[in-house]
Amino acid sequence: MNENLIDRKGLVNFEVEGSLAIVTINNPPVNALNAEVMEELNGTLDRLAEKRECRVVIITGAGEKAFVAGADIRQFPELDEITGKSMVLYGQAIFNRISQMNIPVICAVNGYVLGGGCELALACDIRIAAMNAKFGFPEVGLGIIPGYGGTQRLARLVGSGKAKEMIFSGETLSAEEAYRIGMAEKLVPVGEALQAAKDLAKKIMSQGPMAVEKAKQAIDLGLDMGLQKGLQLEADLFGQLCTTEDKNEGAKAFLEKRSPNFEGK
Repeated sequence: MNENLIDRKGLVNFEVEGSLAIVTINNPPVNALNAEVMEELNGTLDRLAEKRECRVVIITGAGEKAFVAGADIRQFPELDEITGKSMVLYGQAIFNRISQMNIPVICAVNGYVLGGGCELALACDIRIAAMNAKFGFPEVGLGIIPGYGGTQRLARLVGSGKAKEMIFSGETLSAEEAYRIGMAEKLVPVGEALQAAKDLAKKIMSQGPMAVEKAKQAIDLGLDMGLQKGLQLEADLFGQLCTTEDKNEGAKAFLEKRSPNFEGK
């Protein structure tokens, strides 16, 4: 069942297909993240939080020209130290809401994935890129730096050296190069990123929902811990799952050679 929860004439479209939520940035021609888009995106996350049946989220951009080609540069000349800092803190808070969701977030990207668009992709768990995708951080060429988490998430994902090279130079990477360095988990032909994301979401949604949630917690929280603390976290979460009905159902289904019927309990 499809359920359109935000007017599809808006700047951010939101629809639910069963247990899958799809968020589409729709601000032609390049889906720039202006103040209005950010406000709608934040509101969309409020709507999504109410949809407890959703088990995976896909974030994508309308059209094939761009996923999101950064922020609206027309707002920059008016920024001062206070308003500039306030703007990026607001953007960081929105992207943090995405990265901290208890369900997986898949990003389906196409065309230009620049600046704030690249930061939005990095806030997601998994990135699927069409072959025409071009990733980049052009901010230093504008006399600023990435401000929606790019300096932090990129370095954690690909290493500090590659992050510095990419941000310092403003160089744009092809989809193939982004895949090679680990910015994208999968490459697909142009026009197929969203469907590939849906296919992956279907696989994820066939798994135990509580197990997927705890696995995400173990990976994300463990990255900020030492190895021993991370292992303890893993053991704690494993123990919590051993008290669930889903654990019993998964084992029973395996032994009976059938597909499990997980209920998230």
